[in-house]
Amino acid sequence: MSEILKGGVSRRTMLKAGVAAAGLLAMPAVLRAQEKSLKVGVYGGYFKKSFDNHIFPEFTKATGIEVESIAEPTGEAWLVQLEQAAKAGQAPADVSMMSQVATLKGQATELWTPIDISKIKHGGDLLDRFVNKYPDGRVAGIGAVAWFITLVTNTDVYKEAPTSWGALWDPANQDKLGLLALASNSFLLEVTAKTFMGGTNALDTEEGLLKAFDKLAEVKPNVRLWYRDEAQFEQALKSGEIPMGQYYHDVTGLAAADGQPVRSTFPKEGGIQDSGNWVISRASKKTDEAHAFIDFMSQPSIQGLMSRKVGTAPTLKKDVLDLTPEEFGAVSSEIDPIIPRYDLYTTKADWINQKWTELIVG
Repeated sequence: MSEILKGGVSRRTMLKAGVAAAGLLAMPAVLRAQEKSLKVGVYGGYFKKSFDNHIFPEFTKATGIEVESIAEPTGEAWLVQLEQAAKAGQAPADVSMMSQVATLKGQATELWTPIDISKIKHGGDLLDRFVNKYPDGRVAGIGAVAWFITLVTNTDVYKEAPTSWGALWDPANQDKLGLLALASNSFLLEVTAKTFMGGTNALDTEEGLLKAFDKLAEVKPNVRLWYRDEAQFEQALKSGEIPMGQYYHDVTGLAAADGQPVRSTFPKEGGIQDSGNWVISRASKKTDEAHAFIDFMSQPSIQGLMSRKVGTAPTLKKDVLDLTPEEFGAVSSEIDPIIPRYDLYTTKADWINQKWTELIVG
């Protein structure tokens, strides 16, 4: 997600040093301490390194529970792995960070152990959209982190920042846009509905979806690149070769801080807020430790630490956070966000992907 700061001492190394010093008499206590551990699946790369360096050591310090972090494969491969393992009574991770769509798909097979919200001290401070529930009201997942996709521009090419997602449709921007290549990660149907159709409720019907597809198709002459490789677009944005598009707010902010001629704008219709949930595998035998972990990660101070160190947006109400206005602005916005219609990418995925290929990227 974002770049990473160096630091962090291996807690495991410290524990080993402690064992050597403690002597044999303390062995039973040491074994009990070592039993308190938790496997946590997180997105790989810089994201995992940031958590390993800055977040997980704080949890271990506070609780004595050791974290073994697992780099999750991308897409829904991790969901499939967790599903197959759970059938065999195994948990490759006790707690995982899962996309909203994967959380919904896991619900269908009761893959997630329900979370007892009474054990999450700040459960009442979570924004409603970050409490993912089974149809019967049990809590399936709790918002771990959020991030924004915004309207980005090269400042050498665009002296003034655009104010609306409508800029994507402006004929003046012919052949100048870089947009994410999939319906389910660009959320451009939702952008279209919010900008031109009164809101994402317009996508409730097939008729509404088709109208959104037709309107979105008008963007095609302006698109230079439908990108799957984030680095490819980021490079083209910095150079001005593709001077406008949609991209991640935090990464764009880091590039701007590095002196690159780029800016991230929250349009008046809102940035697109995507997020990941903490979920507990039904095969995990460590539900107490898992609840302690989710409780810790939902504390305002830790949400603030993640915003500062990992570049993610908090999932708690703004008034309980310890972020300064500048720190909050670096990762989030006061403008109401566009919330993706995750339900569509589970219930109508095949139909949407077919229409997307036919009408948009084909």
